[in-house]
Formats: sequence, C-alpha cells, structure tokens
Amino acid sequence: MEKIKVEVNNISKSFTNSEDGKPLPVVDNVSFKVNDGEFLCIVGSSGCGKTTILRIIAGLQTADAGEVLVDGEKVESTSSKKGMVFQEFALFPWRTVQKNVEFGLEYKGLPPEEREKISKKFISMVGLSGYENSYPHQLSGGMKQRVAIARALVNDPDVLLMDEPFGALDAQTRNILQDELLKIWTETKKTIIFITHNVDEAVYLGDRVLVLTKRPAKIKKEFKIALSRRRKRTNIEFVMLRKEILDELMEEINILSLPST
Repeated sequence: MEKIKVEVNNISKSFTNSEDGKPLPVVDNVSFKVNDGEFLCIVGSSGCGKTTILRIIAGLQTADAGEVLVDGEKVESTSSKKGMVFQEFALFPWRTVQKNVEFGLEYKGLPPEEREKISKKFISMVGLSGYENSYPHQLSGGMKQRVAIARALVNDPDVLLMDEPFGALDAQTRNILQDELLKIWTETKKTIIFITHNVDEAVYLGDRVLVLTKRPAKIKKEFKIALSRRRKRTNIEFVMLRKEILDELMEEINILSLPST
C-alpha cells in the first residue's frame, strides 16, 4: 500500500479586491492527496490560483478554510520538510553559486567543511561542477535555475514544491532541464508537486496531472499518466493524452475569453 505524503483537505482562499475591497475568491474547496515519491503536476490557466495552492502547501500562505498535512502533521508554517523552487531564480547576486547553495546549511549552523561537502554534492547533481565560484550574473537562465534547484535540495526536503520553474526559459533549455529534473527525482526519490501551464511539460514529467478550473481554482479533472519512462513526445499515446488534457484546459481559457452578458 502506497504511503500518503501530502494531504490537501478542502482548502479555500480569498484575497481582498483592491478596487472595491470585496473578497476575491482564488481557491475554492480543493482536495487531493500525493503519495510518497510521486511526481504530481498541476496545470491551470494563468491566474487561476495554482500558485496560491502551492504557497499554502509550503506554509507561505494560510488557507481561509481547510488544512494541509505532510506526513500527517498540519502545515502551519514553512519547514525544512518542504523545499520551494520559484519561477524567478531568486538567487542572492552577491553570493557565488556555492554560497547560494549553502545558504540554508549556513542558516542551520553547519560548519564550513560540512557545508562545502554537501553543497558540492548537489552542485554536481545539477551539472554545475566547475561553476562553484561563479556569480549569478555570469550564468545563463538555465544555470541559475539549476542553482535554485540545488539550493532547495541541499536541505534534504521530503517534498519539493516547484512553481513553474522552467516557465521563463527557452524551449530547448526547458527540455534539457526537464530531463535533468527527472534524473534528480529518480536518484533522490523526492515527492514533487510541480505547477505549470504547459501541458506538454506536465505529461512528460508527471505520474499524475490535475487540471484546475478558472479562478477560483477547483479540481476539474485528474489524469493518471500510465506512460513508460523515458517518454517520447511524438508517440501517439503521448500526443493523444496531451490533447485530452489540453482540451480540458482550453475549455477554461475559452470561458475566460467569453464576453460578459
């Protein structure tokens, strides 16, 4: 029997509308479970509330209703159990690659020798050996995101939360990093919750894909991706599944574009 790692139970969230001060519902009664070691992808139209769901799981925001459990414990704040990778690289420009990766270890008070040993392991894992002393301005976008992934992994989180981490990259770099991420996932066996609006990416990476409705986000449909790895994007099964998920997503986008009556 598979172990449940993350439980999202009936979470809802609203923000205050800046124009009229009224509540603006963003997430509406969302529930799902993630198994230990599973790679779950969540897709939705831009602004639908998917990032808010991820931030609630991370403990960066509080739900108005419902709860999130990790290993059966209620999430009430951030913790070392959860690592977060943002779409923006969010690196410290004044710190080298190694010092950026070591930041969490430094915060924990680990001695320099141990920090260096651990950080170099993960720098190597993301393919950046030899760039330890480089600064962010000297790196490409893909390299910066590798640093961000290494920085999240170095604290050995149980759950890796990724918010459109490859969204700002060109298609070739995105595909390369998708393969690198799958290698890391296979090696570390982390539970990954991956937010994207790219259906191709979700089918390529995920064990399962959740499609969200337009804002406020609800779970519209779940797809189990029963394709063997390594997946080929040109295979008919891949193409048909991508189309099925895209059709679900496009229904929501078309709803957003319809004129009001």
